Amino acid sequence: MHRILIVEDSSTMRSLIASALESLAEPCRITEAASGFEALAARPRATFDSIVADINGLEWVSLAKSDARHRDVPLPIVSTEGSERDRAKGMSFGADAYVVNPFQPEELRRMAEGFERFQI
Repeated sequence: MHRILIVEDSSTMRSLIASALESLAEPCRITEAASGFEALAARPRATFDSIVADINGLEWVSLAKSDARHRDVPLPIVSTEGSERDRAKGMSFGADAYVVNPFQPEELRRMAEGFERFQI
């Protein structure tokens, strides 16, 4: 079972992301965190196959990527902030991709499954 952690402060965005990912080819278990703090609490209890975060959790992205269990886990940032500066900042913290909302659900599913290693 594919285990996905969604770190997003907006409950609406968490629901949209979860809905996009529920139709993955492989069954998945989605864990939602409303903040980096909640994500930090979930991290020691579980290992995730994919992590999707918003730009508000950049420090958390850096911490996740420094953890040996999650270093190679696909981690896209999904954000409404679409400037090149925001994208560069997200990538500098260790994100594997930066997706500007509104996003295409299929694009997010491909990333969560690790297909095409973030060719966006």
